[in-house]
Amino acid sequence: MYPRVIIHRDKYHHNVEKIATLCAQHGITISVVTKVFCAEQPLIDVLNVCDVSYVADSRIANLQKMHTHLPRMLLRIPSMHEAETVVKVADISLNSEIETIRRLNDAAAKERVRHKIVLMMDVGDLREGLFFKDDVENTVQAILSLSHIELYGLGTNLTCYGGVIPDQESLGRLGDMVVMLKQKYQLELKMVSGGNSSHLYLLQEGQHPPFINHLRIGEAIVLGRETAYGKPMPDLYQDVFVLESDLIELKKKPSIPMGKIGMNAFGKTPQFEDYGLMDRGILAIGKQDVDYHELIPEDPTIRLIGSSSDHLIIDLTHAKASYKVGDILRFRLTYGSVLSLMTSRYVRKVYV
Repeated sequence: MYPRVIIHRDKYHHNVEKIATLCAQHGITISVVTKVFCAEQPLIDVLNVCDVSYVADSRIANLQKMHTHLPRMLLRIPSMHEAETVVKVADISLNSEIETIRRLNDAAAKERVRHKIVLMMDVGDLREGLFFKDDVENTVQAILSLSHIELYGLGTNLTCYGGVIPDQESLGRLGDMVVMLKQKYQLELKMVSGGNSSHLYLLQEGQHPPFINHLRIGEAIVLGRETAYGKPMPDLYQDVFVLESDLIELKKKPSIPMGKIGMNAFGKTPQFEDYGLMDRGILAIGKQDVDYHELIPEDPTIRLIGSSSDHLIIDLTHAKASYKVGDILRFRLTYGSVLSLMTSRYVRKVYV
């Protein structure tokens, strides 16, 4: 049945081990991020036999459902109302709000556990984290008074929202805080988490700040590339995930709709260019499953025109191959398309 995503477990395993080895050579442990594939167990099983330190996800439900011996890290800073669940499900959580941390402390006390947190700093990307030095100091002071919270480390996140590239300047602000906490509070942090797959280019170029000893890696494993500049990494597979969809209609039609143009199904007024008559194909996949802009045809002579909720319309006029109804078309994927396709229950997942 189509559409379906083909997931190559052997290639995923290869990419995990290659990146884990690269990071270990620089004294870095990694948390493998599983949210993009919804923490599906076949790939968790791969991680269970790999040399990685943690499994990480932004969704509590994903951490709850996975079967693993690896320590679990909650990536998205928790809601105050999730505190009791967080301390039961996650060994470590990333945090930035002291009131939430106090709730976690109360929940941990009830469970008679000591919950580890990584305090997040915003060094310029303007997503989560404490921005000003005084806020960091005041928050750390408050954390140190809590009985069931361990300040396990400091962390930051880059490129995910603001696109800020990790470099010596941005990461240096994190390093300054590590030094300050050691001098002022005699804190020997076990984890300094420097970010995500965008950090890997620093390892490749020999510019890795030595105080960083942990990274949270997802996209590089799934797509085989670093994410600061989007360049493929040597010896990694870029086709761990591949979309296959079948051609359900193929007709010669005009390139511009006929009649008065109003809103489409999504409340937008579309615009069209006149390419004359074209060979228009339809695939059985739509916006409910994936943004077609995030699909890369393996046949570069195919042009993606647009989509409705259930259909993807393609231009086969200049295709080198001779397509017919029932043919299977294959697409390479981006991080965004893997995320949406794996989330869609209408797309079959096939592990090979």
